[in-house]
Amino acid sequence: MQKPAIPIDEVKRLRTLRSLSVLDSDPEERFDRLTRLAKRMFDVPIALVSLVDENRQWFKSCVGLPVRETPRDISFCGHTILGEDVFLIENALDDERFADNPLVTGEPNIRFYAGCPLKAPDGNVLGTLCIIDTRPRSLEAEDLSLLNDLARMAEDELAALSLATLDELTSLSNRRGFEALASHTLDLCRRMHRSASLLFFDLDRFKQINDNFGHAEGDRALVCFSNVLIDVFRESDIVARISGDEFAVLATASSAVEVEQMLRRLQAGLDEENANNPLDYQLGFSVGAVDYDPQFHASVSDLLIEADNLMYTSKKARA
Repeated sequence: MQKPAIPIDEVKRLRTLRSLSVLDSDPEERFDRLTRLAKRMFDVPIALVSLVDENRQWFKSCVGLPVRETPRDISFCGHTILGEDVFLIENALDDERFADNPLVTGEPNIRFYAGCPLKAPDGNVLGTLCIIDTRPRSLEAEDLSLLNDLARMAEDELAALSLATLDELTSLSNRRGFEALASHTLDLCRRMHRSASLLFFDLDRFKQINDNFGHAEGDRALVCFSNVLIDVFRESDIVARISGDEFAVLATASSAVEVEQMLRRLQAGLDEENANNPLDYQLGFSVGAVDYDPQFHASVSDLLIEADNLMYTSKKARA
């Protein structure tokens, strides 16, 4: 049996998936109607909307299976997310990658599989819409086109979820998306005894930018600050616009020295932006930083509140 490889963009892919807050959620009619339609149109016993998490494939919608998830390392969908097109297995017993797979040799006795990758609006592949049969079969070109059409419909529904967790102006996670991602991350840090720090940012004199230069320039300043945050922090860090001119970053496996270095790089990046700004204002920030301690921080909200209070104290002291 061949285990599916890990995509090269796995960190970004998982970050996008978890930001949707869809894993382990209740069934929804908008996804269930697609799997029912796929089952009927292709005359198969099983149809799934499958989302590939770190160690499992979890079924947002499932017709024909009594379980909601299976291990990723035996999944067909784990192979599907590695490509752009429909992943087709006409007879798993004739394919050395799957012939001895426990999903083939035992329940649900997969013989035929066809899965189409499902992409988020940012291009990351989150999972598949797939159809499964217990007998070998093939698909014609028209069938492949139909499966692609159903997958695009599932992508539209995932995009609707994405809009609820992303900030439209900056394309960063919003507060809801940040709390979902940070909750998963802190759980891992707790289990693996890894450090984490939450940084809460507030732009200095942002109201003056809006008042003196208009809201369009205020929006440009917010986008500028968010871009510098993304450049400074690592891909594994979670960067979000919490509200208005407030931003948050959850940095994992970072020492106090490394966090201080990141803040210096942030200031240097803003200094460069300010030097090239033709308008008469300077972007600056106040920040509160809190080290995660599972004994004192029961939730992401606890960290946000403490970091916000520290930020406000710092801002007031410099006023």
